[in-house]
Amino acid sequence: MKPIDLATLANADYIDRLYQQYLQDPATVEPQWRDFFAGVDFAGTRPPGAAASSAPQKRQPRDDDMGIQALVHAYRELGHLIARLDPLGHNRPSHPLLDLSQFNMTAADLDRHVGRADFLGQTDGSLGDLIDKLRATYCRTIGVEYMLIPDANQRLWLAQRMEPIFNEPALTAEQRRWILQELVAVQGLEEFLQTKYIGVKRFSIEGAESFIPLVNTLIEEGACLGVEHVVMGMAHRGRINTLALVLHKPYEAILAEFEGYIPEDEGDGDVKYHLGYPHDRIARCGRKIHVGLSFNPSHLELVNPVVEGIVRGKQTRLHDNERTGVIPVLVHGDASFTGQGIVLETLALSEMPYWRTGGTIHIIINNQVGFTTLPKQGRFTPYPTDVAKTIQSPIFHVNGDDSEACVHAAKLAIAFRQQFHCDVFIDLWCYRRHGHNEVDEPSFTQPLMYKEIAAHLPVRDLYARRLESEGVVTAAEVDTMKGDLRDRLEQAMAAARKSPPPQPVVPLQGLWLGMTRAGSDWCAKTAVSPEIIARIGEAANRLPPDFTVHPKLKRLMQARLEMGLGRVGIDWGGAEMFALGSLVLEGTPIRFVGQDTQRGTFSHRHACLHDYNTGRKHYPLANLDPRQAPIIIVNTMLSELAVLGFEYGFSSADPYNLVVWEAQFGDFVNQAQPIIDQFIAAAESKWQKHCGLVMLLPHGYEGQGPEHSNGQLDRFLSLCAENNMQVVQPSLPAQYFHVLRRQIHRPFRKPLILMMPKSLLRSEASVSRLEDLTQSSFQLVIDDPANPPREQVRRLLLCSGKVYFTLDGARRKHELRNIAIVRIEQFYPYPQKELAAILSRYNRAGEVVYVQEEPRNRGAWSFIEPLLRQMLPDGRVLTYCGRPRSASPATGSHRLHAIEEQTMINHALDLPTQTAQPVPPSQQPQPTAPVSD
Repeated sequence: MKPIDLATLANADYIDRLYQQYLQDPATVEPQWRDFFAGVDFAGTRPPGAAASSAPQKRQPRDDDMGIQALVHAYRELGHLIARLDPLGHNRPSHPLLDLSQFNMTAADLDRHVGRADFLGQTDGSLGDLIDKLRATYCRTIGVEYMLIPDANQRLWLAQRMEPIFNEPALTAEQRRWILQELVAVQGLEEFLQTKYIGVKRFSIEGAESFIPLVNTLIEEGACLGVEHVVMGMAHRGRINTLALVLHKPYEAILAEFEGYIPEDEGDGDVKYHLGYPHDRIARCGRKIHVGLSFNPSHLELVNPVVEGIVRGKQTRLHDNERTGVIPVLVHGDASFTGQGIVLETLALSEMPYWRTGGTIHIIINNQVGFTTLPKQGRFTPYPTDVAKTIQSPIFHVNGDDSEACVHAAKLAIAFRQQFHCDVFIDLWCYRRHGHNEVDEPSFTQPLMYKEIAAHLPVRDLYARRLESEGVVTAAEVDTMKGDLRDRLEQAMAAARKSPPPQPVVPLQGLWLGMTRAGSDWCAKTAVSPEIIARIGEAANRLPPDFTVHPKLKRLMQARLEMGLGRVGIDWGGAEMFALGSLVLEGTPIRFVGQDTQRGTFSHRHACLHDYNTGRKHYPLANLDPRQAPIIIVNTMLSELAVLGFEYGFSSADPYNLVVWEAQFGDFVNQAQPIIDQFIAAAESKWQKHCGLVMLLPHGYEGQGPEHSNGQLDRFLSLCAENNMQVVQPSLPAQYFHVLRRQIHRPFRKPLILMMPKSLLRSEASVSRLEDLTQSSFQLVIDDPANPPREQVRRLLLCSGKVYFTLDGARRKHELRNIAIVRIEQFYPYPQKELAAILSRYNRAGEVVYVQEEPRNRGAWSFIEPLLRQMLPDGRVLTYCGRPRSASPATGSHRLHAIEEQTMINHALDLPTQTAQPVPPSQQPQPTAPVSD
C-alpha cells in the first residue's frame, strides 16, 4: 500500500476536503487515507489539519449511521461475552446488548447497505456482512477486552491489528507444522510420564497443551522485538513441560528426578515441579535471548512480586532504561489469580514509578476449576482476569483448543507490551484432564465435567486432524513425529537409569559473577576515614539555591554536620546517613524503601527534604558528589507482602546493590511472613538462590501496646539454620553503621534481619563517637563498658537491645558493683566463640541470667537457652528474667507495662521486691514521634 505523504498533512484544506469525501463514501478515497481516517474516527479525534470550523460542512449523520457505529462499538466492547472460549462447549450463544433491537434494527435490515462505520475490516457494505465480520473478529475463539483502556492510541493500535484480518492470522504451512510438533511434544511427554511413572505427581499440562506454543511464540517474537532476557514465574501446572520444551532442560535430567535420584547440591533441594532453570536460546530471527524460570514454592502467586523485583534489578544493572530488554512473564492459575491478594498488590506495584518493569505478560491457565472448587464458588466475576481491570490493560480470552488463536494472542500481547510498556493478559481457557495432580480423583467433585473431559480429544489430536483435512500434513507424518519422540524419551530414560546426569549446584553466574559462597569468616573491614565522614556531613547540609528547609529541621541538619566533625555524639539517624553516604561514594547503588521511610516513622531520618515554601524535594544523599552511585529512598504503598517480595527479588538479582526494606513497625512483618518463610529463609537451601536483602524492623517494649512492640524476633530465630541469614539487634548507632556496610564489603550475600530501636533513636545513652565509625568494626558481643572488677562479679546478665540501657541505669542508681551486663548484638549466626570468651572472663559469676523484655515464649530465650546451657561449665546456673509467657506480644496498658518492667529490673538486679513501684507518668518512656496505625 502506498504510504501517506507526510508533507500533505500540512495542507489543511486538502485534508478537510478528503475527510468530507470519506464521510460521504469511504470507498471513494484511496485505501491508505481510508485507513487513516478510520483510525482517526476510532480514536475519537479530528484528523490533522481539519479545522474545527469545517465541522458544520460534514454530512450530518443519520440515525442509522449512529446505530451502525454503536453496533461496531458494542461488538468491540461486548463481543467476548459470546465468543467460543470454552473447549468443552459451554458458551453463551447470544447477549441481549448485542441484539439488533438495541440498535433499532431487525433481521429485515441484514441485506441493507450500511457501510462499515469505523470498522477496519473489509465488508461488502451490508449489515449482515458487517455483523459476520464483527463476530469473526470478536466472537470466535478469541475474545478481547480492550475498550476499557483509556488511551485511544492503544485501542486503535489493537483494532488495526485485529480487524483487518478478522483476528485470524495467515500462518504458513511451516508455521502450522511447528505448532503441531509442539503439541506432539507436549502430549507425548505427558503420556510417557503417565505410563512410566504411574501415580507420581507431575501436575500435568494436559488440557492446556497450547500453552507451550503460546509461550514459545512470546519468546520468539520478543527476541525479534528487542527482548534479551525473559524472567518467568509460574506455579506447578505445566512446569515439567515448560522446563523441557521452553527451557530445554534435558530429558535425561528431568527423568532422573522422576527416578528419585538424590541431587548432589548443597542444601535440601525441592520437588521437581518447584524448580527453576536458565536457558540461552537463539530465536528464529537469529537473536540471542536468555530465558529464566524462577523457583517457586507451593504458595502459588508468591512468585509474582519476586519476578518483578528480579526484572527491575536486571533492568537497573543492565541500564535497560526503556524496559524493553528485560521482561517478566507470569503464569497464573485461574483460582489463585482471583483469590490471592498478592495478585492485586503486585498489579498495583506495576503502576508505581520505582517498581514499574515496563509491562508484564500475564497468562492465566484457566482450568475452570480450582483444586475442587468451581468458579461460582471461587469468584463472583465472569472471568478470573476481572481483577486486572484495575490497571486497564488489554485482556485476550482465547480457547485453548485453538492453538493458532493462542499463537496469535501471544504475538499481539508481546507486540503491545513492547510498544506501550503496559501489562497484557492472556486468559487461556482450557480444562484439566486429570485432577489437581495425577493421584487425585476429580470426578468425586465434578463428575459431569469429567465425563465431558474424558470424551474430549486432546488438542494435539484435534489439530492433527485439522491439518490432515487441509492437506498440511499426513497421518503418517504425525505418526512419525510421535514415534520419534517416544524413541527419544526411551533413550533418555535408559540413560537416566544407567548413569544419571549430574545435578550441579547452580553457579553464581550472570550478575552474580565475582560473588562467592559464605565461608567461616563473616567479618569485613567497614571503618571509613574521618575525612569521608566529615565530607558526607558537609555535603548533606548543602541545599539547592532558594531552598527553604523546614525551621524545625535546621537544628537536625546542623547536628549532623557537627557529628561528622566529631564534635557531638552520633545518633542513629546520623550513623545511617554516614553508612549510606559512604557506600554511594564508594560506588555502591542503594535502594531503600518502606512505609514512610523518607521521613522515618519516628521522624528521625529525613532523607527527603521538602521546601517549606514550595514543597520542592531535595535528597541530600543523592547529591553528595556528581560521581557517586545512585541512591533511591522512597516511600512504598501500604503493602508488606508484595513489596517485600519485590525487594527480595531485586536483591536476588543484583548482589552489588544494597537493598533495604523497612517496616513501619516490626509487627508489620506479619503480613509478609510467606515471603520470609518460603524465600528469604529457605531459598538458599532449596534452590541455591542467594540474596543480601536488609530488613529493618522497629522492635522494643515501650508501652505502645501489643502490635507496636514486637518485631517477631523469636519467629526469625526459629527459621535460622545452616547459616541461612543474619539476625541482629544492634544497641548502638556505630553497630548499625558497621552492619550495613558489612553487607556490601563481604564477597558473599546473606539476608540481614535487624531488630531496630524506637526510643533509642534519640536517647543520649545510645550514641557513638566518631572514632567508633572510623577505627572499629561490627562487634558480635559487647562486653560491659562499665568494666566492673571481674573478681567481684557474681551475677552476669546477658541481654540485647534497649533493655541494656534500662538495666544499666538501674545498676548505676543502686551502685551495684557485683553485676556485669553484656550485650549480644548478633543472635545468628550464633557468636559462640565471643560468648565463650565472655563467660571465661567472668568465671566467678555463679549465676548467668538472660534478660529480655519480651514474654518468655517470645524473644530470643527459646533460641538461646539450649545454646548457653551447652557452654556453661558445671556449677554455673542459667536463669531467665523477663515477662511471663503470654498469648499477646505485650500489654495494652502503659501503667501495667511500667510495672512489668520495674519488676523485671528488680529480679535481674536481685533488688528487693518491695522496691518495685509504678513508674510515674512523667518518667515513662514515650513514643519518639506521633505515630498511627
